[in-house]
Amino acid sequence: MNDRFSIPPADSNSSGASSIGRRLYWSVLSLFIVFAVFFIVFQQAREKEYKRELIDTRLQSFNQALHNELQHEGTVDAGTIDECDFEAFVGKHRPEYCRVTIITFDGKVVYDNERKDYANIVNHSNRKEIAEALQHGHGTDISRSSSTLSGAFFYSATAFPTERYIIRSALPYNESLAKSLQADQHFIWITLLVIAVLSLVLYRFTHPLGKNISALRAFARRADANENLEPEDLAAFTNDELGEISEHIIKLYMRLQHTKEEQNRLKRELTQNIAHELKTPVAGIRGYLETILTHPDLSDSQRQQFLERSFAQSQRLSSLLADISTLNRMDDAPEMMAFEEVDISMMVKQIATETALQFESHGMTLVNRLPDDIHLKGNPSMLYSIFRNLTDNALAYAGDGTTVTLSMERRDGRMHFTFSDNGTGIPVEHQKRIFERFYRVDKGRSRKMGGTGLGLAIVKNAVLLHGGTISVHNNSTGGACFEFTL
Repeated sequence: MNDRFSIPPADSNSSGASSIGRRLYWSVLSLFIVFAVFFIVFQQAREKEYKRELIDTRLQSFNQALHNELQHEGTVDAGTIDECDFEAFVGKHRPEYCRVTIITFDGKVVYDNERKDYANIVNHSNRKEIAEALQHGHGTDISRSSSTLSGAFFYSATAFPTERYIIRSALPYNESLAKSLQADQHFIWITLLVIAVLSLVLYRFTHPLGKNISALRAFARRADANENLEPEDLAAFTNDELGEISEHIIKLYMRLQHTKEEQNRLKRELTQNIAHELKTPVAGIRGYLETILTHPDLSDSQRQQFLERSFAQSQRLSSLLADISTLNRMDDAPEMMAFEEVDISMMVKQIATETALQFESHGMTLVNRLPDDIHLKGNPSMLYSIFRNLTDNALAYAGDGTTVTLSMERRDGRMHFTFSDNGTGIPVEHQKRIFERFYRVDKGRSRKMGGTGLGLAIVKNAVLLHGGTISVHNNSTGGACFEFTL
């Protein structure tokens, strides 16, 4: 299986959902554009206001200089202006194309460097810059058309209350002034360039995001429909964090699917094996009972023999059902099994007592080398199954006259048990499968000995339940050696 894989892109019906990357892209970009537009508008307005104030400050300074010149000449009010001397000063110091007007507080024009027929000039009291100057001492008006002269001007008026006149300077609102007041356009181009760069960066981020989410959505739809998810049918995710997470999700799902399929296969095999194993004792019981019922002329000894065989088969059937029940409990609800303090030393001594007659009948010896103080927290029933099944297995297969030895040592915080014999051992080719359910090295002999084929499977599951491991090999004497930890 390849390290990187994904599912194919979503179909056309899922285009709405798969466009989340595009929606995110346009949403973020739109927010930035709106922010940029407001910022540009704000910056342009500020720059225009700054330039307007700069020109106004320049004209105000000129107005103040004119007032100082008037006072230097001894003029105390608008009625005593020496126009000839004042005209020379204005012509020398005024900004280029600047119009200068002096207006009394009642709105009468008493001096204008552009127009001299003062009697025909209308009253200026209602002019915006004049009204503001009378009220605040300073007033401006931008691009207002002059009723006295043709054209628009930038007006800046300064009031001098002591002398009761207003000095107003004005620059013609021509192309040069408009250009001076215009905001710098370079800022706009820089902002547009930033937007373009941001859109590219944002696209490189959101496009893989949308692609991965689209692929995940297609995977979810195919998984929900139980469609085939073979790796060769899948397209690659993008090489980023989300792509890596997506791969892990799909790999986990496929592993779960594979595990589920494996479990189903094992369940089918287990069901078949159970049916096969149950068939033998049931068929035996039925055969013996059928013989008894159909042959009323059987002797008492024959009838007794068939009943004893039927009873033996029923015992085997009971043992088989008990073992199956035990395995099912460990498979389905291991967390429901209660754990408590268990005296292993006492438990093994009890098993030795229970099997003493069997060992004696086979001329076998059980050597118990366990210390007297072995205690651990576990499930008593499952721990008993471990030592009892290994003992029964040795009785059945080690051979007559052999010695079975049980020992233990503590290593790395664990109890390491060794259960060995000096019998015929287990062929190497069978050692890897010896813990499988219903697996038998010698099937005929196993059934003859009354075994269910589940004893070692129970041992392995019980060891795993207690956090241990188990293995089997042949020792130096050729006998079988089971090693397990608890």
